[in-house]
Amino acid sequence: MSYYIAPSFLDKLAVHITKNFLNIPGIRVPLILGIHGRKGEGKSFQCELVFEKMGIEVTLISGGELESPDAGDPARLIRLRYRETAELIKVRGKMCVLMINDLDAGAGRFDEGTQYTVNTQLVNATLMNIADNPTDVQLPGSYDSNPLCRVPIIVTGNDFSTLYAPLIRDGRMEKFYWEPNRDDKVGIVGGIFAEDGISQREIEQLVDTFPQQSIDFFSALRSRIYDEQIRNFIHQIGFENVSLRVVNSLEGPPVFTKPDFTLSHLIESGKFMVGEQKRVETSHLVDEYNRLNRGKGSQITSPVAEVPVSQPTINQPTELSLETQAQVRQILSQGCKIGVEHVDERRFRTGSWQSCGNLNINSESDAISTLESCLAEYNGEYVRLVGIDPQAKRRVVEIIIQRPHSK
Repeated sequence: MSYYIAPSFLDKLAVHITKNFLNIPGIRVPLILGIHGRKGEGKSFQCELVFEKMGIEVTLISGGELESPDAGDPARLIRLRYRETAELIKVRGKMCVLMINDLDAGAGRFDEGTQYTVNTQLVNATLMNIADNPTDVQLPGSYDSNPLCRVPIIVTGNDFSTLYAPLIRDGRMEKFYWEPNRDDKVGIVGGIFAEDGISQREIEQLVDTFPQQSIDFFSALRSRIYDEQIRNFIHQIGFENVSLRVVNSLEGPPVFTKPDFTLSHLIESGKFMVGEQKRVETSHLVDEYNRLNRGKGSQITSPVAEVPVSQPTINQPTELSLETQAQVRQILSQGCKIGVEHVDERRFRTGSWQSCGNLNINSESDAISTLESCLAEYNGEYVRLVGIDPQAKRRVVEIIIQRPHSK
């Protein structure tokens, strides 16, 4: 099967990789190329096609390997794979690259709920160190004075703004935003359906029918066309016999005839898939569940909740909403004490909350008074209500009751 490689993608990777193997006097070449863009646009697959076309060997690291129960393991893994790739270049005398898929998923910080671990810090620091000293990459506990071959690093991800800013600065990482245009999509989708007898004109009509869909939508669409035949096969042999017929069967794997790949059938199946997407986007069942839990008063056991409060103004005294007052009474009725904390927008991402007023309040009037004064004093900042179990000496609930005006 002949797959399509987008010219802009091929050009960017070829230039970056080649430039890293050349010794250009007075030129500092970024070691890392970051390819980012929307999910499902085929970033990793396009890289594989480029590597195959250029005859490049690749050493892969998944974003899921960048976390470990043992501190320092992911950083050591990156150094080890880098050194192994450098040895491949030396021994085989050909271009090799190190590729890290989904770097932002393994080393990014998405919101205040994402834990920023020691391993995350070490991964960022290790990649920065390798980018600054690409021929001197050592393993912990050993030192090799012989310089290594320079190994270009390719990383993919969806949102590089979640990464440590000094890592993605110019000079260390060159950025490439991959967003296929219509011609790219037509070429890639044509490669997906190359064996199915679909004309170029029909491919263009299919792409134009679903202009907002990513590349993986059309790959999933092709897979879905086989569902009808597989369903008939299952009903034919019986559900209880599927395992014996498919796995380690003496009859060999089942053979299916070519399904219906007409344009009308593809569009019909595609619209059904789009409908499933919209159901996911519009269901918002979690919001409904949270509303039900608040109505039953069960969020006392939830680690994080949120209660609306009227936004204060400078000239108007702050008053707690009835819902927040009810929440205060509920926490106190559970035998817990009240705490109040605030944080500005800059420190909100790192979770650097500061106490506001008296902690361990156990009186309803004192709690409401402290909350109202704190909301007025820290107007424009995040303020949250904290419930503390005095017996277990731990927090049982955290409720954000005020957000900045811009939020």
